[in-house]
Amino acid sequence: MLATLGPAVLAIIATLLGAIVSGRFQERAAERSVRVSHGESIRRDRLEAVTALACAASDHRRALWMRGDAVLKNTDDVGMKPAHYAVHVEARRKDNTGRILLRLGPYTQTWLASRDAERLNTLLEGRATTVMPGYTVTAKDTAFHVSDHASYSDPHEADACELLAALLKDVSAPW
Repeated sequence: MLATLGPAVLAIIATLLGAIVSGRFQERAAERSVRVSHGESIRRDRLEAVTALACAASDHRRALWMRGDAVLKNTDDVGMKPAHYAVHVEARRKDNTGRILLRLGPYTQTWLASRDAERLNTLLEGRATTVMPGYTVTAKDTAFHVSDHASYSDPHEADACELLAALLKDVSAPW
């Protein structure tokens, strides 16, 4: 009986060890497959990023060339539509609701809009919460919306600070 039981136990142990070793090989193969696919996706993402960077650099170089060419030819049209910027003076409550009190624009250069927004915020400094009780009044530079052009005041016809001062006199009425 022992003679037949020994080989049977040995066969069972060998089968279990074979299953463990086989499982470990399959696990390592699956891990290797995951590493390879992850590496491939990283390589593909890097290639797309480099391609996008090269396209952006090429577009930037072309835009600079067009601008330089237009400057040398003394033309106003550089082949691109000018960007337009604006300044909004907003009154906001703590719950982030509110409205735009004053719109200034269009500005063709962002630094001009930023400068006027800073000037208006300097004028409002220390008074932003007392101008309209319950509201915080601030100025910020933003995009100019051509569809609302009638609601904008031209910043080149009047000084932005004078427009704000006139607005603040009228704001005393509740709204």
